Amino acid sequence: MDRQRVESLLRDLKAGKVTVGQAMEALRDLPYEDLGFAKLDSHRDLRRGFPEVILCLGKPTERIVEIARRMSESHRLVLATRASPDVHARLRKALVGKRVAYHEKAAIVSIGNPPKATRGSVLVVTAGTSDIPVAEEAGVTAELMGCAVTRLYDVGVAGVHRVLDRRDLLKKAKVIVVVAGMEGALPSVVAGLVSVPVIAVPTSVGYGASFDGMAALLGMMNSCAPGVAVVNIDNGFGAGYLASMMNR
Repeated sequence: MDRQRVESLLRDLKAGKVTVGQAMEALRDLPYEDLGFAKLDSHRDLRRGFPEVILCLGKPTERIVEIARRMSESHRLVLATRASPDVHARLRKALVGKRVAYHEKAAIVSIGNPPKATRGSVLVVTAGTSDIPVAEEAGVTAELMGCAVTRLYDVGVAGVHRVLDRRDLLKKAKVIVVVAGMEGALPSVVAGLVSVPVIAVPTSVGYGASFDGMAALLGMMNSCAPGVAVVNIDNGFGAGYLASMMNR
């Protein structure tokens, strides 16, 4: 249940449009709804400002569908991350009458009507084109949470003049998400040029000694540029969510 629904319910109760019993019935699933195999945190939107998000990895499709169905009954917008085309197809078939969109590059399904992406300014930057899927997960997440997002891709340190050429975009941003694999140097370069927070996202892109993103993660964690925060390897969703919170 989101904030608007609770406020509307309380107004109806005050106006006598619903009884105390009806209001109690509407609130009975707070703070969570037990489905047996999952406990849906229906109170999270009230606490955090955004509903619980479904991570599709490791979940049977039928359970993803059931979770999404129940959540869409009480939330204007539901997100499912790391969603395959098959999951999207099953959700579209099951949620008749709902707006179900697939953001393919980000592997995100959105159910419902997202807010207009007009708030603030989030810039998503990648070192290389191989980092784009993780960057899209960050960018689409921030957009679906209402942020205006600009993208600047393939400007890694192997050709540092490329990012320096777009300092105009860096200066306009309120928050910058920088996605990089290999040695993970780009966030430090960007952070040294701006006065806003930089969220660094290490990716698993790289050869043997990159250790599936560990080299980039450790490099970013040891950045000498102040103002860099680091999320987990390939965690575009976490970066987009954090950027949205900073961009409020």
